[in-house]
Amino acid sequence: MKDVLTIAMPKGRIFEEAANLLRDAGFQLPQEFDDSRKLIIDVEEESFRFILAKPMDVPTYVEHGVADLGIAGKDVMLEEERDVYELLDLQISACYLAVAGLPNTALNEIAPRIATKYPNVAAAYFREQGSQVEIIKLNGSIELAPIIGLSDRIVDIVSTGKTLVENGLVEYEKIEDITSRLIVNPASYRMKDKRISELVDRVSSIVKAAAQK
Repeated sequence: MKDVLTIAMPKGRIFEEAANLLRDAGFQLPQEFDDSRKLIIDVEEESFRFILAKPMDVPTYVEHGVADLGIAGKDVMLEEERDVYELLDLQISACYLAVAGLPNTALNEIAPRIATKYPNVAAAYFREQGSQVEIIKLNGSIELAPIIGLSDRIVDIVSTGKTLVENGLVEYEKIEDITSRLIVNPASYRMKDKRISELVDRVSSIVKAAAQK
């Protein structure tokens, strides 16, 4: 494939929404693309190579240049702080970061504990609030932490709020709105600027059209 663009994509819902966005922009992606279990998928018709990765790993692949472009949630960008350029807000997979916990419980003033898979974001947020907290890093099932007494609060992604309600938790503060972003390796941006600019222009027109509906 000539002048291939390698794009790192997160598995799951973001992948599906991003693939549909690329199709709407006129890029020919095969239908079986969505159901493939492969970790690397070549689309020769468009000179694309897709790397399917865990969401947190996408900026790492882009920073180190094994992927020219990537699609990553703003939450991941805030947490990872990688040396990449953010090209476009894709306005997909909208959600937000929030502080949550058990209802009617005060934050422990002596040694408040915050459970999260976003330790950097959580530490920065509470530091801005003037609170010194202990961060407990978890990789999943964050809602368990206050229920079993591991933490006073959690910092996590909220989409509909249903998971919080089902686990008897309430939202205390909203930290930041989150959507998925198109990111690029700085060197790739210089070396493949024409192809990348074309992709950005085509996708951007679809994003703008969707926002106007």
